[in-house]
Amino acid sequence: MKNQSNLCPCASNKPYTDCCAHYIEGAEPALTAEALMRSRYTAYTMLNEDYLLATWHASTRPSSLGVADEPPAKWIGLEVKRHEQQDTEHAIVEFVARYKVNGRAHRLHEVSRFVRADGRWFYVDGDLD
Repeated sequence: MKNQSNLCPCASNKPYTDCCAHYIEGAEPALTAEALMRSRYTAYTMLNEDYLLATWHASTRPSSLGVADEPPAKWIGLEVKRHEQQDTEHAIVEFVARYKVNGRAHRLHEVSRFVRADGRWFYVDGDLD
């Protein structure tokens, strides 16, 4: 039985070191838009703003996110609804992320757009449901 505390937050059911750590720590780029989205979710759980900004496409990237300045969120779950490779350079990922702030539950349902540039996937933007 796997140690639950070592599982990657992205809901892959793999240990963090065998999953998103490869991307977040810079060992390799995410191979798919879904892998990038999962690693970005994990980065949010870790308040890793540097990774979030580095994986955000320059055309839509904010100058900062201020994730450490927000009320602390407890990320409690991720469900990937679909991943569509539109062509070699574009993909969408639909997901639902659940979290709590000050004990109150929230749900983020987004269809995110990704683009591949210079062999790397980047988050562009998304539509909230």
